[in-house]
Amino acid sequence: MPTSATGSSRGSAARAASGGFSLLELLVVVAIIGLLAGAVALSFKAVGNDQEMEQETGRLRGMIDLLHEEALMQTRDYGLMFTETGYKFYIFDYQQLKWVEAQGDKLLQPHMLRPLLSMALLLDGREVPIEPDFESQDVENPEPQVMLLSSGEVTPFQIEMSRTGITGRFELEVSLDGKVTVAQEEFE
Repeated sequence: MPTSATGSSRGSAARAASGGFSLLELLVVVAIIGLLAGAVALSFKAVGNDQEMEQETGRLRGMIDLLHEEALMQTRDYGLMFTETGYKFYIFDYQQLKWVEAQGDKLLQPHMLRPLLSMALLLDGREVPIEPDFESQDVENPEPQVMLLSSGEVTPFQIEMSRTGITGRFELEVSLDGKVTVAQEEFE
């Protein structure tokens, strides 16, 4: 068995293994710490923007996009009525000449916002007073504030989604041609 000047080969291998960490092991530990720190930073950023507000704004945006396309494809006029805590969809019935609720369509059922979230409606840059909830509205003759017409036109409007206790808000803006944009305001 070959030996070195300091002793046998087994002894030097044992001493080298117990002498500390290799460069590769240190790099792996630093990479893991970096990934964890990045995940924590991203989660704080998401909490700062308020995920519930972002999800509700995204849901409303998706519904408006979908109904804009449906109105064009099915030559049907849709109405959208807002309250401070939710929104409801209507379809214009040309036989009765009035807005009616969509019966049997789960997608168009009234939607209530999550607790502590509220909305403000702006038409032509001015805030429009809206009812606090659906029970306060005229159920017999509803008049939606926003219309998505079969001609492709949409009532231009802006929704400000906010949360009690947070200064930031999400703004959803819809133009006459149905283009929807979302922006965040006053988040730190």
